[in-house]
Amino acid sequence: MKKSIERRKPKGIVDHLSIALTTFGVGYFPIAPGTWGSAVAVLIYVGIGDLVSSVRNNELGFFVGLSQATVWAVIAVTLFLFILLGIWASNRTIDILGSTDPSQAVVDEVMGQLIVFAFVPFGVGWPLILVGFLLFRFFDIWKPYPINDLQILPGGLGICADDIVAGVYAGICLSIIYATGFLS
Repeated sequence: MKKSIERRKPKGIVDHLSIALTTFGVGYFPIAPGTWGSAVAVLIYVGIGDLVSSVRNNELGFFVGLSQATVWAVIAVTLFLFILLGIWASNRTIDILGSTDPSQAVVDEVMGQLIVFAFVPFGVGWPLILVGFLLFRFFDIWKPYPINDLQILPGGLGICADDIVAGVYAGICLSIIYATGFLS
């Protein structure tokens, strides 16, 4: 839950990098920063999808010989490391932004939205991408059990855990829609 705390000024490059990662440049938007953070994740997903498509088509010489399983493993490990880095950056910026769950922190929305898309293959069409975006925003705002309760966790984990679970809920729903072929 949000609670104001005494703010401090950023000190050094690590604080500035933490703020940049935590806000993704859109966290300071006055209207719906979380939605903008989710939109950033959609752009990241589409960019990674283009890269994966290039790997599949052997258009990038330095990826020749990599199997799809290897590419997926690299993406999964990268997402996991990004989540850990996001939790760390969120924790570091709590006192800089002056809140235990600052609205400027959108890295949690970025990671949650990326988790949604981990439940479907790259290359799904824009209708499924839009549904995945809307499902994540729905679960992130509604916060069904235990999502809302996760916000009481300390520090960056409390900032991010609810969005991680919202991403899993939305991802399960999106994978069911994908599997049924409803939006093919």
